[in-house]
Amino acid sequence: MGDSSEEQDEGLVRAIGTGALGISIFNMVVGGGIFVLPGIVAALLGSAAILAYFICSAAVGLIFLCYAEVGTRITRSGGSYAYVEEAFGPFAGFIASTLLWFGWAVLADAGITIAMTETIGIAFPMLKEPLPRAAFIILLLAFLATVNIRGVRSGIKLYIFNTMAKLVPLLLLLIVGIFAIRPEYLVIDEWPSVSSVGAAAVVLFFAFAGAETALSASGEIKNPARTVPMGLLVGVTGILSLYVGLQAVSQGVLGPELANNTEAPLAAAATVVFGDWGSKLLLVGGVISIYATVSGDLLCTPRVIFAAARDDNLPAFLARIHPKYKTPYVAIIVFATLIGAFALTGTFKPLAVVASGSILMVYAGVCLAVIRLRLRDGLPAPGEFRLPFGLTIPVMACLFVAWLLWQMTASEAIGLVVLLAAASFFYGVRALLRRTAK
Repeated sequence: MGDSSEEQDEGLVRAIGTGALGISIFNMVVGGGIFVLPGIVAALLGSAAILAYFICSAAVGLIFLCYAEVGTRITRSGGSYAYVEEAFGPFAGFIASTLLWFGWAVLADAGITIAMTETIGIAFPMLKEPLPRAAFIILLLAFLATVNIRGVRSGIKLYIFNTMAKLVPLLLLLIVGIFAIRPEYLVIDEWPSVSSVGAAAVVLFFAFAGAETALSASGEIKNPARTVPMGLLVGVTGILSLYVGLQAVSQGVLGPELANNTEAPLAAAATVVFGDWGSKLLLVGGVISIYATVSGDLLCTPRVIFAAARDDNLPAFLARIHPKYKTPYVAIIVFATLIGAFALTGTFKPLAVVASGSILMVYAGVCLAVIRLRLRDGLPAPGEFRLPFGLTIPVMACLFVAWLLWQMTASEAIGLVVLLAAASFFYGVRALLRRTAK
């Protein structure tokens, strides 16, 4: 149930409303991938690509319906970690938090930070040199960490600004591009095979991933029983509308050529719509988009680390709250430092394949948590969001996640197993040390 008080027992300020949560969800999902996504999907499905968006969004919708219910029942900080921990205990919660903040967030953010630096390096070649490149990455992450340490409201203002900034070029392309569409390019000449649709669904699923990160700040969401489901609805609906619209514009403007533009399809479409300056506009948009995603993660993901430390699953110093700003400042600093370390060394690349499997495992845990909580504690209380049709939706969501995990390559599966084994070992060592200390 929501708490009308401004302060929660955790010591954090409840300042995130429906609009801010919806924008945060939008920001977490719409990252650098949207600037290449239309070409990749078109290469798989041709002019039928737009259908895959609706198929995938329906499946993703099942998963986030599960988030809507469990997110109104469990309102403390931690998001996915808190949901899994509440349902299955501290070991499962620890594994979920590790998969979420390290397997998914740290490696992905390090990767896109490098991508952003290399993109800016096109205009400023000095960033290709080791020292200027390192200085840029360090200063960027230090700035983002400082803003978020100074308060959750400061973090909200920053990612709202970033989200609006990256949205401008995409909306310009969407609105103006509609008038440049050639209808014959949108006609589906040949229906794709089931296997092709499956491959495209996997790509699109990862394009939609990230919305759950915004719920990591659960302890700072006002009236969670209303804000969580409404914020998810606003965010996911906006994402679907933007994705479908951009796919239609890209397909309608470039036609069959879209499938050959897998590196910068939106820039290619913008060149046709606006002229040469169009590609530069989308290049800037891509940089802003990546920057906004990293800044949003610096707001939300440290709350997972904070929650895990508060529950004694990570070292206690990570749960410290700033005496003045009331933010988990140590967790923010550690998270930013890890991103910087992987971005500076590049050693994250062999582990990057673990990110996709990590988030799928987290989704599976959350969907199973809905089932577990209903069987153990009964239906949600009056005023909390309740899924219709009994356990049908969480069961269907679990089946979909299992199907996607089955699509993983051998290297991805091995990487995921290694991460799970390392997390389990660390948890076992900490448990042993705690027992020895007693």
